[in-house]
Amino acid sequence: MNKQILTLIVIIFTFTSFQSIAINEIKAAPNKATANILVIDINNAEPKDLVTLKGVGMKKAQAIVTYRQTNGPFANIEDLLKVQGIGKHVLAENKSRLKL
Repeated sequence: MNKQILTLIVIIFTFTSFQSIAINEIKAAPNKATANILVIDINNAEPKDLVTLKGVGMKKAQAIVTYRQTNGPFANIEDLLKVQGIGKHVLAENKSRLKL
């Protein structure tokens, strides 16, 4: 009986050791989704690039391009608020991914 208990303790210890190592490796590994974040130049981006932004579908992407063609390049990121369908929430969600 003692041999069975000892074997069980070794198995439990081994499992918990490997589990903590795996958790630490997961925490240390870079997230592939965030490693490949695309920064969008709003003065040159095409609709296919703009739709990668949160809350921007093809209709809003085309509205951004149309606004830019009609009014010239954006002077600052906040000028996106002048585009029909782009509100403060969409801008806030994407601001870190936008550049001029």
